[in-house]
Amino acid sequence: MDISFLIVTRNRPADLRVTLNTLEKIIDLEKHEVCVFIDGCDKTTPLIEEYNWVQWSKVNKSISASPARNALYKTAKGKIFIGLDDDAHPISVNFIEEVTFRFRESVNLGIIAFQEVRGLFATDQEALKCSKSGLSYITNDFVGCGFAIKKEAYDTTNGFPLWMDIYGEESAVAIEVMDAGYDIVYDYNLKVNHRVDVEKRKTMGRNYFRFEHQLKNTIRFYMVYYPKPLFKIAKALLHNFRKYALSDKTYFRYYWRSIGRLILDTTVILKYRKPVNAITIKNRNNLKSLSY
Repeated sequence: MDISFLIVTRNRPADLRVTLNTLEKIIDLEKHEVCVFIDGCDKTTPLIEEYNWVQWSKVNKSISASPARNALYKTAKGKIFIGLDDDAHPISVNFIEEVTFRFRESVNLGIIAFQEVRGLFATDQEALKCSKSGLSYITNDFVGCGFAIKKEAYDTTNGFPLWMDIYGEESAVAIEVMDAGYDIVYDYNLKVNHRVDVEKRKTMGRNYFRFEHQLKNTIRFYMVYYPKPLFKIAKALLHNFRKYALSDKTYFRYYWRSIGRLILDTTVILKYRKPVNAITIKNRNNLKSLSY
């Protein structure tokens, strides 16, 4: 098997259907597989019979995004894993061939971060008009809505972390891949349309759920991977307190709830502690960040 397309889904059967319909048009089932993990969602179950060419797995109770990815990626058989959100699909020309070529031309390439084109468009051609152009560059992270990772590189890691739930799990895989000596490249020419309503997101305002989980997982990230994490933890806590907790009563409450959760979970998180090489941290800090 050459390529595994891997998708975790929860409560978005209509979005998933669009993604699967797109993939069906570009894959060759003799060389490619599509694997979907249903994370505790009964609404998606009817799609199992409708898309019988998909490799389905399912849990009855949600285990959250990162553990679900961890479980799903263990089942994949491809030499290259392509991770997509259930509301994202490839839009660039010759997408599969280009992904394969990138890995073939660079043995040190571990992860390709795709360009994310956000928005709802009538056609892929309209989405492509909103994409950007530029030269590929080595970066330090990737976004989960669209990326490719070489199985060989993924197998050097502990996989998507079981000690995270959602928001931040990509950074854990990224730093482990870098610590193993692989590069992460952001490629403008490999594009996915992340079908989110940009205007609606703007009007929704503050996302307390995201804030709580990102804060908690950022601290956990430093606890697990940094040889000397206390300064980074203190800096992150201070930044989030000043920028968010002091600005809003709900942010204030979620801030302290995150800290309480971190205190309770400290013993468990420290069991996963595996600091990376100091050179990896230095390289990570010096590399150009993702372009959004």
